[in-house]
Amino acid sequence: MFRPFVTGVAFGSALSAAAIYLPDVIVEQMTFHNWHMVTTFLTASGTSTLVVNVFRRLGYVILSPRGFSTINLFGPLDGNIIGGCILGAGMTVSGACPGTVYAQIGAGVRSGLYTLGGAMLGGVFWTGFLRPIIHRRKKAATEGADAENHPLALDEWLGTSQLTALVAVETLFAGLVASIVYLFSPGSSGLVGSVTGGVLIAGAQLLSIVTRKSLLGTSSSFDEVGDSFWWAMGRAPKPKSYNSVALTAGMTVGALAISLVSPAAQTAVGITIGPVRAVLGGILLAVGSRMAGGCTSGHGISGISLLSVSSFVTVAAMFAGGVGVAAIMG
Repeated sequence: MFRPFVTGVAFGSALSAAAIYLPDVIVEQMTFHNWHMVTTFLTASGTSTLVVNVFRRLGYVILSPRGFSTINLFGPLDGNIIGGCILGAGMTVSGACPGTVYAQIGAGVRSGLYTLGGAMLGGVFWTGFLRPIIHRRKKAATEGADAENHPLALDEWLGTSQLTALVAVETLFAGLVASIVYLFSPGSSGLVGSVTGGVLIAGAQLLSIVTRKSLLGTSSSFDEVGDSFWWAMGRAPKPKSYNSVALTAGMTVGALAISLVSPAAQTAVGITIGPVRAVLGGILLAVGSRMAGGCTSGHGISGISLLSVSSFVTVAAMFAGGVGVAAIMG
């Protein structure tokens, strides 16, 4: 529990220093008015990919690509696509994501409390009702099928070597970051800029690898809370682990520490997210991230670092869902 907590402190501190947790940054990214979020995200993912693959090649960690999230509707990646869209919608509605909501609480963003409350409700609903249904559908889809033959890693899907795929991803991300910086000059209201913030987030990933031999991911905390609720109600066994809860608790403490140590990090929130909107967005965050098997950190940073096909698909669906809902909301 101590190691996840320490990793969470580093992660929350990085999010707070970069001010990527602010509702304004997240919502305005979905309307293409602020490019700080995506610049930080791409830098974090690209740098984390380098870090993770160096340690994999050294044999320090043995980590497999993330599997597909299947719900047996229209294909092996349908859970990633639908869940990703729901997650993106939740990001636009709440102005948060499953990781940044904990930094919002630590930094004193009021809407974050309502968003987290909604996410906890979503976790209870997911573990008690949706997850059993989806697991049954997934089992029916995989029984007697060749689901294991689907390529999980980008290099397998492209039919290239892992090194070639890695170079392609790094080149793409570096090119995108350079282009965005040149064209849009994304600013940051935090202590550091977009690129530096991304490197700091990758530093938290490095700490997670060195201390825990595992990668960052926050949305499983909703599972742990939901499982704990149903255990307390006498309807489920006691959860085997609270590592994600410890990590997210550390994130809150890390963001709080940054806001207390450096008043410059206490940036004003320009977008007001009302309680009802925040709770609804939180529910969407929990359900979407768990249906997709991960969130902006689990898929967007860690999953991409493993060159997981499911993670690239989920992230694309996440942005599509977020942009689509932003367009509908006007």
